[in-house]
Amino acid sequence: MNITIDGKICQAEAGEFLLAVAQRNNIYIPTLCHSDALPGQASCRLCIVEVVENGQHKVVTSCVYPVTKEVEVITNSAKIFAMRKTIIMLLSARVPGNEQINKLREEYSVPKPTRFTSAVDEQCILCGLCVKACETVGLAAISTISRGITKKVATPYDEPSETCMGCGACAQVCPTGAIAISEESKYRTIWNKRFELINCKECGKHFITKEQIEYMRTKLGSTDDEILCESCKRTHIFKKFKDLYGVAAK
Repeated sequence: MNITIDGKICQAEAGEFLLAVAQRNNIYIPTLCHSDALPGQASCRLCIVEVVENGQHKVVTSCVYPVTKEVEVITNSAKIFAMRKTIIMLLSARVPGNEQINKLREEYSVPKPTRFTSAVDEQCILCGLCVKACETVGLAAISTISRGITKKVATPYDEPSETCMGCGACAQVCPTGAIAISEESKYRTIWNKRFELINCKECGKHFITKEQIEYMRTKLGSTDDEILCESCKRTHIFKKFKDLYGVAAK
């Protein structure tokens, strides 16, 4: 079916989310908590748009709004722009020193909030994407705890988690860089826990924790004894492809 986004006719599949249709057609809608790998979060509300059906206007969250009929979508109307400014103002009040949020604040000409205050070093916007990533991996080493102004993402009792394997998936999906992860020599530190890194058998790069290898072998049934980083794995796959078909993979 066809839908109209900001005057542009776009083809969409039944049930496809508006944000995905817009992105495929190079139509910009700001997002924070959205991830193609972990869809359906819809907590930051930054991707709101205006949908027009039968002459009626309604505000929807584009990352979870499915296309079911031909509609008109307005991504940056005066109403949407004003609502986004309010959302950004509230986010900025929570994380006043965050670079990503300050970029949005400048983009939407949002002044620094003065009515609400937060810790200067706070970086988390409580979108929950990191928690969902950890749950999807199958560990649930972190979660949101407490309520109100004390709500935060943490390990149980803020102690090093017994189930965390140091994969860093939570840090990778965090939209504001709130999760501290560091690597020094052959060690990785995250959530107050230090992990020893195993090196790639091909290039020697330290890239994976012992706990990750154990998880892949016991939980996922991996039988791959060759510990290779992604770059070396791709090189091996390309070589096998070339050996089989006589051409280089692209």
